[in-house]
Amino acid sequence: MSSRVALISGGAKGIGRGIGLALAAQGWSIALCYRTSHEAALATCRDIDEAARSKGHTTTTIAIQADVSRPDACELLVQRVLETSGRIDALVHCAGPYHRVDILAETPEGWRSMFENNLDSLFYLARLVAKPMIEQKWGRILAFSMANADRLTAQPQVTAHYLAKVGVLGLVRTLSKPLAKHRITVNAISPGFVNSGSMEASELATIAKNIPAGYVGSVDDVVHAALYLLSDEASYVTGANLQVSGGWGL
Repeated sequence: MSSRVALISGGAKGIGRGIGLALAAQGWSIALCYRTSHEAALATCRDIDEAARSKGHTTTTIAIQADVSRPDACELLVQRVLETSGRIDALVHCAGPYHRVDILAETPEGWRSMFENNLDSLFYLARLVAKPMIEQKWGRILAFSMANADRLTAQPQVTAHYLAKVGVLGLVRTLSKPLAKHRITVNAISPGFVNSGSMEASELATIAKNIPAGYVGSVDDVVHAALYLLSDEASYVTGANLQVSGGWGL
């Protein structure tokens, strides 16, 4: 039975929720962070507890409200997880809102929000969890970018979000070097189009036509990749960017 603890930001819904369920089934305890989705977070906690029990594991699950775009909120979040669980073995940073707006219509507030929530928050949380991970000589930091962020293509309709995700890849590679000697890996997953419940079936069918694999991915496709990067088997994989996109964005 695992005694490891994962802090999942953006863990109430979608990919974060899926990773929480899968880790709990392996015996991990879960601390999920949400900003506004209170009811969804509580429901996810119940599902995570059930996933652990169904596999015979006794784990703990907590939901904590925090705006991880703020450094003070990140400090309180990490402190509470350490006080409750005693350790943090993995940071899974799924928080990252998205908006679509033409670059010439973008506002300073909208621009700053994309960086604060997608990139700054990763920096704040990673530097905080690194200390206990260094002390225990083991850790996993997993961030999320987006398919084609490594290509630096022009994205006039999603510029701020896209550039924040480009920054995520740079930060992941940078963090991976000083933390490697402490047996801490830092990696990124870059999903393409994934059916996380936010798009209509007709929209998904249209999108699928532009994906080389011929279909839109599922949350489970991303979860399976995440479980590998969080595992002991991936101990020699760090600074990597794993695309989970069915070929889209290549």
